[in-house]
Amino acid sequence: MPLWVIAMAATAMGLGTSIGGWRIVRTMGLRVVQLRPIHGFAAETAAATVIEVASRLGIPVSTTHTISSAILGVGATRRLSAVRWGMAGQIVLGWIFTIPACFALAWTIRAGIMVLGG
Repeated sequence: MPLWVIAMAATAMGLGTSIGGWRIVRTMGLRVVQLRPIHGFAAETAAATVIEVASRLGIPVSTTHTISSAILGVGATRRLSAVRWGMAGQIVLGWIFTIPACFALAWTIRAGIMVLGG
Protein backbone atom coordinates (compact mmCIF):
# COMPACT_ATOMS: atom_id res chain seq x y z
CA MET A 1 0.00 0.00 0.00
CA PRO A 2 1.52 3.39 -0.94
CA LEU A 3 2.40 5.64 1.99
CA TRP A 4 0.24 8.48 0.66
CA VAL A 5 -2.86 6.22 0.73
CA ILE A 6 -2.17 5.28 4.34
CA ALA A 7 -1.59 8.94 5.25
CA MET A 8 -4.80 10.08 3.52
CA ALA A 9 -6.86 7.35 5.19
CA ALA A 10 -5.40 8.19 8.60
CA THR A 11 -6.05 11.89 8.04
CA ALA A 12 -9.65 11.27 6.96
CA MET A 13 -10.27 9.02 9.97
CA GLY A 14 -8.70 11.55 12.34
CA LEU A 15 -10.75 14.43 10.93
CA GLY A 16 -13.93 12.38 11.03
CA THR A 17 -13.34 11.43 14.63
CA SER A 18 -12.49 14.99 15.68
CA ILE A 19 -15.57 16.40 13.95
CA GLY A 20 -18.19 13.76 14.76
CA GLY A 21 -16.63 11.69 17.52
CA TRP A 22 -18.33 13.41 20.43
CA ARG A 23 -21.74 12.97 18.82
CA ILE A 24 -21.18 9.23 18.52
CA VAL A 25 -19.87 8.95 22.08
CA ARG A 26 -22.87 10.90 23.40
CA THR A 27 -25.34 8.78 21.42
CA MET A 28 -23.86 5.42 22.39
CA GLY A 29 -22.98 6.33 25.98
CA LEU A 30 -26.03 8.38 26.93
CA ARG A 31 -28.89 8.00 24.46
CA VAL A 32 -28.85 4.28 23.71
CA VAL A 33 -27.67 3.08 27.13
CA GLN A 34 -26.67 4.99 30.25
CA LEU A 35 -23.05 3.89 30.69
CA ARG A 36 -20.83 4.26 33.73
CA PRO A 37 -17.06 3.84 33.43
CA ILE A 38 -17.18 0.19 34.48
CA HIS A 39 -19.74 -0.52 31.75
CA GLY A 40 -17.55 1.22 29.18
CA PHE A 41 -14.60 -0.88 30.32
CA ALA A 42 -16.60 -4.10 29.96
CA ALA A 43 -17.85 -3.12 26.49
CA GLU A 44 -14.38 -2.10 25.29
CA THR A 45 -12.83 -5.31 26.63
CA ALA A 46 -15.48 -7.48 24.97
CA ALA A 47 -15.18 -5.64 21.67
CA ALA A 48 -11.37 -5.78 21.71
CA THR A 49 -11.48 -9.52 22.39
CA VAL A 50 -13.87 -10.17 19.51
CA ILE A 51 -11.82 -8.00 17.14
CA GLU A 52 -8.55 -9.70 18.17
CA VAL A 53 -9.92 -13.21 17.76
CA ALA A 54 -11.57 -12.37 14.43
CA SER A 55 -8.34 -10.79 13.18
CA ARG A 56 -6.31 -13.85 14.11
CA LEU A 57 -8.83 -16.06 12.30
CA GLY A 58 -8.82 -13.79 9.24
CA ILE A 59 -12.47 -12.84 9.66
CA PRO A 60 -13.27 -9.25 8.68
CA VAL A 61 -15.37 -7.45 11.29
CA SER A 62 -16.46 -3.87 11.67
CA THR A 63 -15.05 -2.24 14.78
CA THR A 64 -18.03 0.10 14.89
CA HIS A 65 -20.52 -2.75 14.78
CA THR A 66 -18.53 -4.69 17.34
CA ILE A 67 -18.33 -1.92 19.96
CA SER A 68 -21.95 -0.91 19.38
CA SER A 69 -23.08 -4.49 19.92
CA ALA A 70 -20.94 -4.74 23.05
CA ILE A 71 -22.49 -1.54 24.43
CA LEU A 72 -25.98 -2.92 23.77
CA GLY A 73 -24.96 -6.16 25.49
CA VAL A 74 -23.67 -4.30 28.55
CA GLY A 75 -26.90 -2.32 28.76
CA ALA A 76 -29.01 -5.44 28.39
CA THR A 77 -27.23 -7.15 31.29
CA ARG A 78 -28.76 -4.65 33.70
CA ARG A 79 -32.22 -5.16 32.24
CA LEU A 80 -33.57 -5.25 28.70
CA SER A 81 -35.53 -2.06 29.24
CA ALA A 82 -32.27 -0.20 30.03
CA VAL A 83 -31.54 -0.18 26.28
CA ARG A 84 -33.44 2.25 24.10
CA TRP A 85 -34.19 -0.26 21.36
CA GLY A 86 -35.76 2.34 19.07
CA MET A 87 -32.50 4.27 18.95
CA ALA A 88 -30.57 1.01 18.45
CA GLY A 89 -32.88 0.21 15.52
CA GLN A 90 -32.11 3.59 13.95
CA ILE A 91 -28.40 2.83 14.20
CA VAL A 92 -28.89 -0.55 12.50
CA LEU A 93 -30.88 1.11 9.71
CA GLY A 94 -28.03 3.56 9.28
CA TRP A 95 -25.63 0.63 8.87
CA ILE A 96 -27.91 -0.99 6.29
CA PHE A 97 -28.22 2.18 4.21
CA THR A 98 -24.51 3.07 4.44
CA ILE A 99 -23.35 0.49 1.89
CA PRO A 100 -25.72 1.45 -0.96
CA ALA A 101 -25.26 5.16 -0.18
CA CYS A 102 -21.46 4.82 -0.38
CA PHE A 103 -21.80 2.82 -3.59
CA ALA A 104 -23.97 5.52 -5.17
CA LEU A 105 -21.67 8.33 -4.01
CA ALA A 106 -18.54 6.55 -5.28
CA TRP A 107 -20.20 5.85 -8.63
CA THR A 108 -21.25 9.50 -8.95
CA ILE A 109 -17.77 10.79 -8.10
CA ARG A 110 -16.13 8.31 -10.50
CA ALA A 111 -18.55 9.25 -13.30
CA GLY A 112 -17.83 12.93 -12.67
CA ILE A 113 -14.09 12.36 -12.84
CA MET A 114 -14.47 10.44 -16.11
CA VAL A 115 -16.57 13.24 -17.66
CA LEU A 116 -14.08 15.90 -16.60
CA GLY A 117 -11.18 14.20 -18.29
CA GLY A 118 -10.20 11.06 -16.47
